[in-house]
Amino acid sequence: MGKRKKKFDCVQMKNSIQKELMREYRSRKAEFTSYADFLSATADESEEIRTFCDKVAKAKTVA
Repeated sequence: MGKRKKKFDCVQMKNSIQKELMREYRSRKAEFTSYADFLSATADESEEIRTFCDKVAKAKTVA
């Protein structure tokens, strides 16, 4: 069985996302005490991330 051609590069995607987050943090730096606070606030603003975190929390209580 041969290798399947990947449709995207995970490392490239991660680097791109991190670069965009840092760009946003630099433009909003005055609103936060640290980069960690920025990441936490950004995650709290995202419905998709909140839904994911809820699923993870429920899975932890069931296991």
